[in-house]
Amino acid sequence: MSQAQALLRPLIRRHAGALAFAAASAALAATAATLLLGVSGWFLAGAGFAGAAGPLAVQAFNYLLPSAGFRALAIVRTAGRYGERIWSHEAALKVLAGLRPALFRLIAAAPSRQALGLSSGEASARVVQDVDLLETAIVRRPAPWAAAAGLGAGLATTGLVSALAALAFCAGYAGLLAASRWLSPRWLAGPVKVRQEAVGALKDAVSAYAAASAELRSFGLTEPARAAIRARDAQAGEAALKTAEAEAALGLAQALLTALTVLSVALAVQNAAPPLAALAVLGALAGLETAGGLTRAAEQAPGLKAGLARLDEWAAPLKASAPPGRAGDQFALFGQVLQPGTRLVLQAPSGGGKSTLIEAMVGLRAPPPGVITVGGQPLEHLAEGAARDLFAWAAQDSRAISGSVADNLRLAAPKLSDEALWAALETAQLADRVRRAPGGLGAWVGDGGDLLSGGERRRLAIARALLRDAPWLVLDEPSEGLDPATEAALVAALGGHLDRTGQGLILASHRPGMRALATQEITLQPGWLARHAT
Repeated sequence: MSQAQALLRPLIRRHAGALAFAAASAALAATAATLLLGVSGWFLAGAGFAGAAGPLAVQAFNYLLPSAGFRALAIVRTAGRYGERIWSHEAALKVLAGLRPALFRLIAAAPSRQALGLSSGEASARVVQDVDLLETAIVRRPAPWAAAAGLGAGLATTGLVSALAALAFCAGYAGLLAASRWLSPRWLAGPVKVRQEAVGALKDAVSAYAAASAELRSFGLTEPARAAIRARDAQAGEAALKTAEAEAALGLAQALLTALTVLSVALAVQNAAPPLAALAVLGALAGLETAGGLTRAAEQAPGLKAGLARLDEWAAPLKASAPPGRAGDQFALFGQVLQPGTRLVLQAPSGGGKSTLIEAMVGLRAPPPGVITVGGQPLEHLAEGAARDLFAWAAQDSRAISGSVADNLRLAAPKLSDEALWAALETAQLADRVRRAPGGLGAWVGDGGDLLSGGERRRLAIARALLRDAPWLVLDEPSEGLDPATEAALVAALGGHLDRTGQGLILASHRPGMRALATQEITLQPGWLARHAT
């Protein structure tokens, strides 16, 4: 069983009641639809012959009772179809409402290199496009019950006229299902896989170029970017066309099998009275239509299989993963144990590996052997993320989620009060800017924080780090892009925060004013990473 299916199973069980009602409704609708068409054919043919026989035959013909039956069957068919759609879609939407967060948790819990290596466009394609395929699969779950009911009703209408007609109908029904199951993977699997990959590549390209739209405009590269996106779009369109052609060919094959079955039933009842012949032929036709749910499920199976495989590319490796747990608070770099409350600055020229070391500490890179020790154990021997609870990190390349100021700050701790958020913004020297913004804490920061300047995004990240309960505050070039006055105010406020809380500091910065916060220094020697990597 795939990881995605393992996630689906308990969610489907939770909504088994709604799916059971949908299945019962589908069976009622299929039975009523088959009987309605078959009996209608019998009635119309009988009425026609009665009319041709003269006034006495017309007066003797009972049309009231069949008319009432038709109304009853029509009501049951409509109610059944309504119930099937209501309950099956309700179950599907509720299942997917639980599935998408579960899949997102898998991405977030994945090994960092794996999660960060999944581009936003590709992640969107998988969590939206591929999961939508599962919705269709859930909605189709009542289809076997509808097919079974349609088969039974079709056998009843044909068997009432001729055993040979019932046998022809049954053989045609089985042949239609078997052909759909055999042809679908052979004709559709390849085109569907290509289409899914092409759509994922298109979304990836749009996401990547949209993120760099300002640079593209400034360097006059907008048209080449559009051309690249158009090329991806053309590939996706071509893949969609080939998929549609394969689906049309499969639909034609199914239509031919249906016509052959109806013709066989018609030949089997050719010597029966016309009303009974009409009953058998139209009953067979309506019965065959109830197989549509299963044939469409067979058509969608290749896409569903490919979608599950794409989801499992990053979900399956997490089967045996577990939360890393806390490894202990004792922390050492290059053999130097850092006491609680230590304020340390990392010294190295640009490109000397300061950010690399910090990212290894917080679990975003594989730790270089022999460099970082946590709880007396080398970090490389511990589970990934074992030391993550020790650090509140503000990255050099600060990121913001597409939401409000409060949404971004509460990533550190979702239940924090507004007062705590404002206090962190004051320390980060961003409170005045947020007060001036429409909505204050509810102000929208744009997609990825685009409405903030680089310095404002960095200070927002600092405020977020200040809100995280961790023994060490880790700041990577926190004052880059700030004017001297703002930097001085930030240094003073951070110093007061560290004095009040006793929190330790690990700092990477070239700015003398910011470096004044530190009381200890570790110098990274040139080539240190290569030496430790070997």
